[in-house]
Amino acid sequence: MVTTGTTGAELFFERRDVVVARVNGELKDLDQPLPAGATVEGVTIDSPDGLNVLRHSTAHVMAQAVQQLRPDAKLGIGPYIRDGFYFDFDVAEPFTPEDLKTLEKMMLKIVNQNQKFVRRVVTEDQAREAMKNEPYKLELLGKKNNSDDVDAAEGVNVEVGAGEITIYDNVDRKSGDSVWCDLCRGPHLPNTKMISNAFALTRSSAAYWLGNQNNQQLQRIYGTAWPTKEALKEYQERLAEAERRDHRKLGVELDLFSFPDELGSGLPVFHPKGGIIRKAMEDYSRQRHVDAGYEFVYTPHITKGHLYEVSGHLDWYKDGMFPAMHVDEELNEDGTVRKPGQDYYLKPMNCPMHNLIFRSRGRSYRELPLRLFEFGSVYRYEKSGVVHGLTRVRGMTQDDAHIYCTKEQMKDELTTTLNFVLGLLKDYGLDDFYLELSTKNEEKFVGDDAIWEEATRTLSEVAEASGLELVPDPGGAAFYGPKISVQAKDALGRTWQMSTIQLDFNLPERFELEYQAADGTRQRPVMIHRALFGSVERFMGVLTEHYAGAFPAWLAPVQVVGIPVAEAFNDYMFDVVARLKAAGIRAEVDISSDRFPKKIRTASKDKIPFVLIAGGEDAEAGAVSFRFRDGSQDNGVPVEEAVQRIVDAVKNRTA
Repeated sequence: MVTTGTTGAELFFERRDVVVARVNGELKDLDQPLPAGATVEGVTIDSPDGLNVLRHSTAHVMAQAVQQLRPDAKLGIGPYIRDGFYFDFDVAEPFTPEDLKTLEKMMLKIVNQNQKFVRRVVTEDQAREAMKNEPYKLELLGKKNNSDDVDAAEGVNVEVGAGEITIYDNVDRKSGDSVWCDLCRGPHLPNTKMISNAFALTRSSAAYWLGNQNNQQLQRIYGTAWPTKEALKEYQERLAEAERRDHRKLGVELDLFSFPDELGSGLPVFHPKGGIIRKAMEDYSRQRHVDAGYEFVYTPHITKGHLYEVSGHLDWYKDGMFPAMHVDEELNEDGTVRKPGQDYYLKPMNCPMHNLIFRSRGRSYRELPLRLFEFGSVYRYEKSGVVHGLTRVRGMTQDDAHIYCTKEQMKDELTTTLNFVLGLLKDYGLDDFYLELSTKNEEKFVGDDAIWEEATRTLSEVAEASGLELVPDPGGAAFYGPKISVQAKDALGRTWQMSTIQLDFNLPERFELEYQAADGTRQRPVMIHRALFGSVERFMGVLTEHYAGAFPAWLAPVQVVGIPVAEAFNDYMFDVVARLKAAGIRAEVDISSDRFPKKIRTASKDKIPFVLIAGGEDAEAGAVSFRFRDGSQDNGVPVEEAVQRIVDAVKNRTA
């Protein structure tokens, strides 16, 4: 508790790492007077909130430098984002890499001037006067009282929103003059000196004002900022490693997949080696689903539009669907319509078709839970700007399951399903998870509030019982029901949304699904939507980066390469490889004209799990030498033992 008039700066004057105060749960600048009796805690620069404040403050310094370099630049929005920040500018010419280097030097000068960030509360008229030369800021002021506009685009709420209007001045410490200002809600660091030299500008790109392609195209500069230079270097090393692991790059290097221009954006093709990985992924998943009591179904790629009218997708997701194909129209000789045509759509999801399978005949409670599974191809009209390799495509294959059960079975089935997906993800090498609970979007839902509350409560109980961390995602649910999503961390600590489990009382109602209960009455089933990979394409992209292309032996396209030391040992190595093939191992012999050291380097570049080498001593002893991906070697291993080692590694899904 504090007394009236005390500031955060006074309260935490001995804490150099505290950058803002959390006052009754709300972040405040340290120079702001604290209300009497307030609950106050210091927010350190290395905490999540502290990092956001650091990065937003650095964005202001960058914008100040930009307007020094290009006085005609008009300010857009400059929010913090994950691991960094950006700022949009209306400028005559795009920024060049040389511009970014120049701006970094200019920013460091501003940082070293130790300018103060000073908050100023203003009326709307005063704000308009201060921003009179900034047309985009004036537009934001016009949106201040419209919450839909404020929430519509990323970053708007750092500028304006509910409550008073504030401007932040960058104040020269010597003269006390404001040298730069921006419309902003804050909070900010006490001064620029706290930014230190632990920042970098990373890239520039084009961006539409407020994310709307009908608006003016601006130039966006991205940057990052960290509490220390060491933290910045660690981040830059992570970025460099992420670039080395980029699945698009590895896909070319390892000859796994490609994106031919002739097919169109977001439509990949898998090459033979990529096809082997994909088949191994799918085959193992199929077997696990069979063992877990799922039944396989198959549905077409297109359907009459009426199906998605019933499901509600045409009402809620039409913008994300490919345009309709109008077919089957028949004309008379005079051109008049004899038979009207119909709209067909590429399917964006499989659930409506699975509902038709359930509805195709009478169902009994004895059949429930009924678990329908399909590797179903679906098509989403993703905007070209968000299509990204395999992780954001327009044509994908979902490992899609829909489970129909009674309300009494619902909780147990959800628990079983969650344990199933977590176990299967671990088998593919992902084992660091947390869960996210997406709840109703008040602007985009169907069904009764009571049904949503029951579904949300049940999912929450199942998630909490798993023992994993549960993070809320307010408003993130699909229109028909809440969901749990499994968030998995990869080898670089990046989080990917993997499996989703959605509880749905609404589609069974819309499709009038029924089963006969034990008492002879007709009842609605509960429907559980479940995708394990999300999509096969995206999951393969994630795994490629997780393993940096060095897939575990059971997934690797080529599991073993045999390399004879000299041509005289070719036949011996072919015999060894024949034994491996007979045991189901994907093995081949390198009999190319390359020299022995080059063959070893090629196998390493191709990330082959096991390289077997044979020379004179090996052939005489009926043995081979193992060479592993880390460069280590195990010599003189009897062939029978070598085959068994490899078979066991593949069978047990080890490296």
